[in-house]
Amino acid sequence: MKSVSFKPVVALVGRANVGKSTLFNRLTRSRAALVANFPGLTRDRHYGEGRVGERPYIVVDTGGFEPVAKTGMLLEMARQTQQAIAEADVVVFLVDAREGVNALDLEIAQLLRKLGQKVLLAVNKAEGMRYEAGGAEFHELGLGQPYLISASHGDGVEELINLALEQVPSPDSDSEGKDDEEFQHRIKLAIVGRPNVGKSTLINTLVGEDRVIAFDQPGTTRDAIEIEFERNGVEYTLIDTAGLRKRGKVFEAVEKFSVIKTLQAIEACNVVLLMIDAHTEISDQDASIAGFVVETGRALVVGINKWDGLDEYQREWIKREFDRKLRFLSFAKMHTLSALKGQGINPLLKSVNAAHAAAFAKLSTPKLTRVMQEAVEQQQPPRKGIFRPKLRYAHQGGMNPPIVVIHGNALDAISDSYRRYLETRFREAFKLEGTPLRIEFKSSKNPYLKDA
Repeated sequence: MKSVSFKPVVALVGRANVGKSTLFNRLTRSRAALVANFPGLTRDRHYGEGRVGERPYIVVDTGGFEPVAKTGMLLEMARQTQQAIAEADVVVFLVDAREGVNALDLEIAQLLRKLGQKVLLAVNKAEGMRYEAGGAEFHELGLGQPYLISASHGDGVEELINLALEQVPSPDSDSEGKDDEEFQHRIKLAIVGRPNVGKSTLINTLVGEDRVIAFDQPGTTRDAIEIEFERNGVEYTLIDTAGLRKRGKVFEAVEKFSVIKTLQAIEACNVVLLMIDAHTEISDQDASIAGFVVETGRALVVGINKWDGLDEYQREWIKREFDRKLRFLSFAKMHTLSALKGQGINPLLKSVNAAHAAAFAKLSTPKLTRVMQEAVEQQQPPRKGIFRPKLRYAHQGGMNPPIVVIHGNALDAISDSYRRYLETRFREAFKLEGTPLRIEFKSSKNPYLKDA
């Protein structure tokens, strides 16, 4: 058992309509295109991945969390918002340059000072403003230097994020490289889900109650505990998201759901097991976390727990709920289980193993090209204007998730529906169940078109 280092987390904080979502979308735009072809994936995402140069980080838009009380004036932030702020590495506090300081800004600033977090004060909607006009009055918030930005135009955003990440130590790149091979060959499993879905019960079933493991609560939010176990001859590393403590020979979950720890564990693992309680509705937060799994490209298995307590009508209802709210997870195998009784565990782990194998599958260029050509023969890509896209050959561009790169002409005209058609054909041919599959199109330059 050891601790692992995580990507830094930047939390966006501020009252409504100051531009948090605009800034979030700008910071995560490089990833958004990769998930656009998953129909049904919620666009109202609160967790995303950003990158500055070669350095990735996690972005959390705290605006998505509902206040605890909706009556009267909002005097305090939601409990989960406060928790996300406390667990982030650095907070970007957004205010509105056009509206100036208001009472709620002062309330939020007071809370941030009380939490003692590293905070950067971003004065948004400041396009065209001089510092004296746009930023000076925000010194009143007592959070140091205000930085003028425009989230919609991008002015000052990269400088702001660079400043934010300077507050966080960089991980040791040498140690990261040494772990690459181990990461590929060993199944690193993160079990995620809301409180009381049965994560700790399942972990005890998997790890075994007779196994003695010294357990220390990690000292910082950027460390997590890895627990190693073996099942049916396969070795696994479990990345803790539940805030587990050892009590005698049994793990107990500290009853505090942490979005940050969940996101970090998803980043650190190579297979995610998303647990859902069969007795409750699938929430927007379940959908948003599932969206983050897709965005990060992690292999995924879904486990619906407490299945043994349902009658036939309830079982049909939860299946419909899943299809309606999480239909973008159609690539993932869904299992029903009872963690308490140990029912359905072995089939679940077989799917975990298969999802891991699919995520790191090696796809040969001749077979990829042949499957692509057969797909085109059966169904041509639709024309766009006078041009019909011409697909020439395909090769693998990466693993975890598998990336297929297709070369040809006029490929910008390929529709999302045709992309999904090709994805289905590749999945069937290579048995890629349980992992996102990304397809990238690269068009050859037309030699007859002169540079403008």
